[in-house]
Amino acid sequence: MRTLIISLCMLGTLTTPSFSAEQSLANPRTIKFPELNFQIPKAERVVLECGMPVYLLRDTELPIINLTAMVRVGSVYEPAAKSGLASMVGSVMRSGGAGGIAPEKMDDELEFMASAVESAIGSDMGTVSLATLKKNLGPTLQTFRDVLLLPDFKEKRLEIARSQVVEALRRQNDDPKEIAGREVGRAIYAGHPLGDITTFESVSSITRQDLVDFHQRYFRLDNMILAVSGDFEQAALIKELNSIFKPVKYSSIIELPQVAQPKQLFQGEVLYGKKDVNQTVIRMGHLGLTKEAPDIYAVRLLDYILGGSFTSRLTMEIRTNQGLAYSVGSHFDIGRRFTGSFVAETETKAESTAKTINLMKKIITELTKEPVSDAELSAAREYMINSFMFGFTSPSSIVNQRARLEYYGYPDGYLEKYRDNIAKVTKKDILSAALKYLHTDAFKLVVIGDSTKFDQPLSTFGTVRELDLKLNIPKPQ
Repeated sequence: MRTLIISLCMLGTLTTPSFSAEQSLANPRTIKFPELNFQIPKAERVVLECGMPVYLLRDTELPIINLTAMVRVGSVYEPAAKSGLASMVGSVMRSGGAGGIAPEKMDDELEFMASAVESAIGSDMGTVSLATLKKNLGPTLQTFRDVLLLPDFKEKRLEIARSQVVEALRRQNDDPKEIAGREVGRAIYAGHPLGDITTFESVSSITRQDLVDFHQRYFRLDNMILAVSGDFEQAALIKELNSIFKPVKYSSIIELPQVAQPKQLFQGEVLYGKKDVNQTVIRMGHLGLTKEAPDIYAVRLLDYILGGSFTSRLTMEIRTNQGLAYSVGSHFDIGRRFTGSFVAETETKAESTAKTINLMKKIITELTKEPVSDAELSAAREYMINSFMFGFTSPSSIVNQRARLEYYGYPDGYLEKYRDNIAKVTKKDILSAALKYLHTDAFKLVVIGDSTKFDQPLSTFGTVRELDLKLNIPKPQ
């Protein structure tokens, strides 16, 4: 045994140089990889007999089917005095029963089938979705249709939803970050429906009839798009969808209310909310751009370089070099239907509030003074191009993305040309975009914290308007 062990040790000693030689050849810095060749997955578009477009992508890996209806509706279309109506419609469509089926029975049936049907309405899109096992598609699709087109809006469930909204409003000023996010949005979109917020008064004024009327106006077969992915036979699925969504003769063509674009009034403002906390929450920003802007691709790269990555200018200086914040960044939310926004954000200790604000503004301003470096442009390009494929990680994400492109009216070939358009962006393009879309003197600056601990008074940045964070809770009747 001893002889065997010695022999094995000697063999290992003899072979070690060979392994070392092989490892020295495998230097990751010198390895050459073939050029990445990613083809964008396709989804088939079919139009049902009722005229509704459907995007389809078959995937047989699992016996599951996902379906989403995208409806042209949103909170921008609700009356200002009834802010919160759209969100409540989106919630009670599902929770309030549909097609004459009691909410409790619907819940039990879906749970028994291991199916899910969900509904929601955002600022400019409403969605109703289902996820089900292939064998349970038929009954789940019936429930999906009922929730989408025939919700009952049971009064009891409406009151539950109202109570949930009221409770959320009671807690709306608990978290300084939530306050700052809400208030910077209100300031940027002041006077526009996107800047409206739900209040105790608005939610208390909403009636069941309001929900019914809002739903009936927008949830029509000629005002929606379907996206389907999963394990299905296309011919059979189309037949079933045609039987579920039969053609309807509407008395009039649907006309969405005319909602104007937010006004581009670049006027600075300082808003302060008093909170007895040791950390200050800072948000600053203004209106940005829409998807139709010709320099949208330059803005994408500008976004990454300024505050959209862990190596961005804001992060490297404020977090890494200065140690003023744990998290800092900025983002252009490019508007798909209405003008989007630019917001920079961070949190810092109260004693470094003014210093951090000044530094953030300085870093942002520098991008409007001189071109970015070759290294920054190269890193941003590579990230944007190489990460593009991660938007297509599942059949559901692929087919929903295709449907959204039509929903928001993107031009044909947008995805196919995206990487080439990013690759064409130059340093001059980014500088031009920065000059056009970054205006630090016009920032809506929102600061939440304890001003008695600030290193400089907020009035350094302009006239301060103090936010009223007291809750005007109505007294019980």
